[in-house]
Amino acid sequence: MTTSAETDKAKLLNRLRRLEGQVRGLSKMIEEDRPCQEILTLLSGVRSALEATGDLILEQYLESCQAGLQSGQTDPAELVRTLRLARR
Repeated sequence: MTTSAETDKAKLLNRLRRLEGQVRGLSKMIEEDRPCQEILTLLSGVRSALEATGDLILEQYLESCQAGLQSGQTDPAELVRTLRLARR
């Protein structure tokens, strides 16, 4: 039986692998002198996918911190630092 954490980790890794493939695709497009508009379209998709992946990572982190905050095991200052980092 797979745990929720393992499932979440697998989803993140799949997203990152897709992103990796898209970035390789960008390199190939540049090597092939593809039109700028095509390159920028793919680049926009990569940015959106990367941002969505970051949001998912932050969501999972916050879910894990919620229990820690209630039990006093998570330092609120650490949570604030992480949120500031995510906003950059």
